[in-house]
Amino acid sequence: MWRVPLYPQGVMNPHTWGKERQYVARYVVTFDTPDAGILQAEAPDLLTSYGFSTDTYFPRLGIGVVDGQRAQLASLSERCHELRRPMTFTPELTYHAITELLPSTGTGEPPFEDTAELTWGLQAIGIDSAMVARQSGTGVRVAVLDTGFDVTHPDFSARGVVAQSFVREEDPHDAHGHGTHCAGTACGPWEPHSGPGYGVAPGSEIYAGKVLGDEGAGSDTSILAGIDWALQNDCHVISMSLGADVREVHPPYVAAGRRAMEQGALIIAAAGNNAQRNAGVPGFVGAPANSPHVLAVAAVGPDLCTADFSARSSAHAGGEVNLTAPGVEVHSAWLGEDRYRRISGTSMAAPHVSGIAALVCGATGARGDELWECLLDHVSPLAHSDPLDVGAGLAKLPETDSW
Repeated sequence: MWRVPLYPQGVMNPHTWGKERQYVARYVVTFDTPDAGILQAEAPDLLTSYGFSTDTYFPRLGIGVVDGQRAQLASLSERCHELRRPMTFTPELTYHAITELLPSTGTGEPPFEDTAELTWGLQAIGIDSAMVARQSGTGVRVAVLDTGFDVTHPDFSARGVVAQSFVREEDPHDAHGHGTHCAGTACGPWEPHSGPGYGVAPGSEIYAGKVLGDEGAGSDTSILAGIDWALQNDCHVISMSLGADVREVHPPYVAAGRRAMEQGALIIAAAGNNAQRNAGVPGFVGAPANSPHVLAVAAVGPDLCTADFSARSSAHAGGEVNLTAPGVEVHSAWLGEDRYRRISGTSMAAPHVSGIAALVCGATGARGDELWECLLDHVSPLAHSDPLDVGAGLAKLPETDSW
């Protein structure tokens, strides 16, 4: 999970020094129309007519990222509304990596633990030998938008991973580890070179989009480019273990989530790690998971109690948790000689759900909003937990005989 400061990355316009101070900042422009023709032709023309570059305009999303002054954007917005082409503009946000060390809030003996065969997380969501025999996600494309991927990892040497970088002057290789770990949980093997099986959908096709740099930082520009790329490649599931500690819904991801669904893709995102429950701080679901068309995933530990860091739904501001999944001491792929690591976070929970989505999609053909409903329909209720913490419940695979 990743954290963001609340300010645009602006610099003062040198042409206004000594006059009224005006600032050039980076903004995300979102066109609010269902008409694909407008998004692909008229919208970029409108940007160009006001002097904005369309180098970072994403036609599948109807979203562009531009450098300009707020007054300049306000003038464009007014013109768009006159033309019945409504648009919004918001400052671009910057994202940073965080690490969670605290376990779940429960105190009992964990009902799940890693075995020689499977991680506790896979067991908790319903992976078993019968499941292995029936479905592995073959033919389903899963885009993991994160810090890239270690294509040299021995567990993935025969997988043909498609990798692309959207971070300037960085290749797709993961030098951080977070992206490889998340991709491993969603799509890794049931029979790795070493240790327990740790991937939910080992037959799926991995599309690793590097949207966060080697230092664990990214921006709306890179993330939106990654979503656009995933849609261009007809990915069924888009997994994003990233976010911002921002209560307000960020308009670009409202549009991106809706348009992804319309194109048959489902975006699944980490709810956030900003809670400190042992200190009485429940946290809140931040962007992009707080967007209404992005499925937000909270985290539980092996005792199926909500993790101390896991964000909670808020009736006042922020979004709601839709599901929860394993997110404490999760074993998956990593960098270096050790090749594996256990880490915690809602970042680890989201790819469990992304993997389940891939299996359900492969078995039933469900996509977009239908896939969303399938995930919510097949959960394990957690009677001891508040729905504000876990949403509909613990994400689970459907019973195999229903496939």
